[in-house]
Amino acid sequence: MGIQQVDQQSSPDKIRMFMKLLLKDVHALEKMLEQEMFEKDISRIGAEQEFFLVDEHMDPAPLGMKLLESMNNPCFTNELALFNLEANLDPHEFTQDAISKTESQLQDLYHQLVEHAAAEKGEVITTGILPTIRYRDLTLDNLTPQPRYFALNDTLGQQRGEDYKLYIRGQDELSFSHDNVLIEACNTSFQVHFQVSQQNFAHYYNISQAITAPLLAIAANSPILLGKRLWHETRIALFQQAIDTRQSNLNLRESEPRVWFGSKWVKSSVLELFQEDISKFKVLMANDLEVDSMAQLEQGITPKLEALCMHNGTVYRWNRPCYGVHNNIPHLRIENRVLPAGPTIVDAIANMAFYLGLMNGYGDKLEDVTKLMEFSSAKKNFDHVSMRSLNTDIEWFNGEVIPCAELIERELIPVAREGLALANIDQADIDKYMGIIEQRVAKRTNGSIWMIRNFDKIHQQGYNHKISSKLLVQVMHARQATEQPLHLWEDVTAAEMATLKETYKSVEQVMSTNIFSVRGDDLIDLAAKIMHWNNVRHLPVESDSGELIGVLSYRQILDIYGRYASSGDVHLVPVKEVMNAKPITIAPYDSLGVAIKLMRDNKVGALPVVDNGNLMGMMTEAELFKEYSTLLDSLH
Repeated sequence: MGIQQVDQQSSPDKIRMFMKLLLKDVHALEKMLEQEMFEKDISRIGAEQEFFLVDEHMDPAPLGMKLLESMNNPCFTNELALFNLEANLDPHEFTQDAISKTESQLQDLYHQLVEHAAAEKGEVITTGILPTIRYRDLTLDNLTPQPRYFALNDTLGQQRGEDYKLYIRGQDELSFSHDNVLIEACNTSFQVHFQVSQQNFAHYYNISQAITAPLLAIAANSPILLGKRLWHETRIALFQQAIDTRQSNLNLRESEPRVWFGSKWVKSSVLELFQEDISKFKVLMANDLEVDSMAQLEQGITPKLEALCMHNGTVYRWNRPCYGVHNNIPHLRIENRVLPAGPTIVDAIANMAFYLGLMNGYGDKLEDVTKLMEFSSAKKNFDHVSMRSLNTDIEWFNGEVIPCAELIERELIPVAREGLALANIDQADIDKYMGIIEQRVAKRTNGSIWMIRNFDKIHQQGYNHKISSKLLVQVMHARQATEQPLHLWEDVTAAEMATLKETYKSVEQVMSTNIFSVRGDDLIDLAAKIMHWNNVRHLPVESDSGELIGVLSYRQILDIYGRYASSGDVHLVPVKEVMNAKPITIAPYDSLGVAIKLMRDNKVGALPVVDNGNLMGMMTEAELFKEYSTLLDSLH
């Protein structure tokens, strides 16, 4: 997430001072470009890998700070949430064994993290979105205690002026509001850096934009959030909505979210991107910078452009321009942020090799990609692939519309192989990593397609979304432990489902989430019909704002019909006159033993499952009977 040392409360005066330094940085950058000061005739690559930390039940585990302390490895750094960590990999000159050296280092770091997590009874998962993340994991208790993150949360909230409202529709539909920035922590990615010269920056940046859609299609690995099957790469929609500072009352104005693909091709210089981002996006935060970059430049010192880099770190282009200095020589990089984490380390490195091969291959083959494709087509491709990955068409060069998988097989893999060969990447590495991409597309699969298929397979056995998510992640964890690439993964077996289910005995794994509810002012007749039509014996009663205000049982309806049989018209009685206005509730993380005791002690047949005031489901005698019937059957 960038620079850590920021002021949590930035005064208007401090913001204005920061803006002054930001504008000086832009001026300095302009001068540096005019003087052609940037490193050239060499290309380097680098990467950043993000991880999920989970407990033995595959739920998010806030172990980040503990693990950073125990590992004491400068390659690791914290992320927004305590259940995430990031590994920063060493840069390498893009030639010979650069990609395999990157994999070797990442494998070593991964194994170190796994070892230290195990000491804290934790596990490590590599995936774009963790299917077992729960709404209650997204509280500020899980925010990493760093000034930057608190400042980001406060500033985004102030600029929005309202809660975050998320809506994503895929196979299922997810709609909810949230009061903090931790929604963004549902995402983990694998970010790839590619150094280019200032003269070739526009050429390569535009190529990166053009190839982003098919790259994402073969790499998608983020289809499930909060138990819902959404986009194949739900990270795209989630990240955009989680960091959106636009106010809903200004939605008729032409504006952009801070997470975005861009608005046009780059014409000639990286300067265009920085200028556009400063023009479109307000300064979010500031710190006590005092360095005058123009003065440094006049003294022969290469400035770090700290204000520019800090602002750039709060604008999340999927292909982000990056400025850096090494040995007093400035350089430019393109950071591709679109790739999700996982499914395995070797899969991530294969995605990286595919991207780098395409960049180098098309960089050599094409004179100007903007003459072959409209920018609107590149953006449309990106949107469509985010939703359906390989199961969509691509509008490619010269207006050709082609199935995405066919494009990858027919054109992109050969270009990537040529690009890697042009960089003198070892042939064995080209065959290894491109072979993984070839096998994936031949099987028409990626992480998202595999996850959705296996989630459905589990869900069809009668397990609810919660337990289906847990079983899925447990199987993913087992497959990742083999270190075999995705295309060799088997689907979940019946034996795995039977074995794994017995490890989970909390309410949320057994409760019904397919619930019907009524309002207090609804007619008793309506409630009776809903119960009859859907074969349920208890209905939660909610207010217009969704707050649980009572529970209505079938027995209460029978009682009221009996009392009104000879004395009045039952059909006009509202639910609120009959319901239990002080229902016994239970939390989703409570054990089944607690549920049984509450039902027995209070002589009730159902418990609303409530978390932070929100109705999550219903725990009824029927779910308990089904659960323990299965257990008894397994003992025979």
